[in-house]
Amino acid sequence: MPSPDPGGGLTLPAPAKLNLFLHITGRRADGMHTLQTLFQFLDWGDSLRFLPVSEPLFERDGALPDIPAEADLTLRAARLLAHHCGHTGGVRIAVEKRLPVGGGLGGGSSDAATTLLALNRLWGCGLSRPELADLGAVLGADVPVFIGGSAAWAEGVGERLSPVADLPEPWYLLVWPSGEGVSTREAFGDRSLTRDHPAVTIMDFSQGRCGNDFAPVVERLHPEVARIRHWLDRNAAGPGRLTGSGACLFAECGDRAQAEDLRARVPASWGAEVARGRNRHPLADWAFGADGKE
Repeated sequence: MPSPDPGGGLTLPAPAKLNLFLHITGRRADGMHTLQTLFQFLDWGDSLRFLPVSEPLFERDGALPDIPAEADLTLRAARLLAHHCGHTGGVRIAVEKRLPVGGGLGGGSSDAATTLLALNRLWGCGLSRPELADLGAVLGADVPVFIGGSAAWAEGVGERLSPVADLPEPWYLLVWPSGEGVSTREAFGDRSLTRDHPAVTIMDFSQGRCGNDFAPVVERLHPEVARIRHWLDRNAAGPGRLTGSGACLFAECGDRAQAEDLRARVPASWGAEVARGRNRHPLADWAFGADGKE
């Protein structure tokens, strides 16, 4: 939930996402890959503090060692929105980074989306949700789903989103190799990646006939990811599954206690977190006005 502070800033969440499955269905003439996936949010993620300023300055407070300022999607999002809306002021942004870089949890995209959602309201830009989602797509294919606010079935290059409101919201254990992310460009560029997966339906997903086409590629390039999957397959109630094209795997658990018990047994050389699936973004209603209207 939004959290104002005495200094005039505002702290907002940027939740992680899971790809509950991910299939690559083709490749367009422009080189972009088409896909099918099912997005769900988590009740865990980064936290961003925004302090609007009257000068046209776009700065971040604090260092993010793995993310140089010129590649920071929050600053790019702020500049993009200011230019689009003709806003003459700026903002200082502080990011409390919890999501592992290159984990496939959508951390950069979620941070960018929260920046757009926050500044659209704080600056009084007045963009609608579809307008803001279109702007976010300039920054990355996953940004619109965070702005859309609902768990969603995605097709095309990720831009065709159909909200899905009735997914179960289970507890998950997430595990990733510490300090080891996966380059999205490297994963997409691998020659062994399946690029012609036949189209599926949500019924196929519900019957367990969907997977992640990146899994064999990532496990070959990063053997530690394969070791984590084998560990989850042996110890968790459900199989270990890869999210996105990153290094993080997740397994569904019966309840929070089961997930916490499993996390206590994760080897110390790996990162781990317990989180619950959520079908609504925490800012979905706040972002477009006090009354929650679009």
